[in-house]
Amino acid sequence: MAVTDEAIEKIKGMIVSGALRPGDRLPKESELAAELGLSRNSLREAVRALSLIRILDVRQGDGTYVTSLDPQLLLEALSFVVDFHRDDTVLEFLAVRRILEPAATAMAAALISEGQLDALSSQLDKLGADPSVEELVACDLEFHRGIALASGNSVLCSLLESLSGPTTRARVWRGLTQEDAVGRTLREHRAILSALRDRDAEAARSWATVHIASVEQWLRSTL
Repeated sequence: MAVTDEAIEKIKGMIVSGALRPGDRLPKESELAAELGLSRNSLREAVRALSLIRILDVRQGDGTYVTSLDPQLLLEALSFVVDFHRDDTVLEFLAVRRILEPAATAMAAALISEGQLDALSSQLDKLGADPSVEELVACDLEFHRGIALASGNSVLCSLLESLSGPTTRARVWRGLTQEDAVGRTLREHRAILSALRDRDAEAARSWATVHIASVEQWLRSTL
């Protein structure tokens, strides 16, 4: 194991064990290096790496702190990375969404409130029967975000949020080029919402799978 990797593992171990908690300030560099049996250079590199992925927050003139470790914050690094993938790898992101999003939708069927259901319904009503592709995709993002939030799992919600960005362009492209893509999306949204109102987890899961798989299938045939 490289020296910097070892340093990262040791700091991570302190956080996982609870020796360092969210919001805690790290000991002085010299003290922490001695405690962990590391050189100050390797410790410095580890801190730099962990700050890039939002585990640590380096504040000039104040010290280094453990961040909140909020899932959304930590997954921003993933979102940054996936934005650079090529169009053909969007299929892989869609495949992961097809695994995770139906599970989140099924979870939401048991937990979603009437207020949340009404908000989703209102989004679809405002969109109307003949929206532009841009309006549809914007609504699609909000619709799925609302369902993920209703799943009650903040990690799953943040992960789906990170995976959603790389597939946005594919959804716009589909809406512009595939016949009845807009109408089909609207019908699938209504079917998902209906299943959620019925508290039917399996129907919600099935419709979410159909919804995402249709984009994946179209993109696969197009590429």
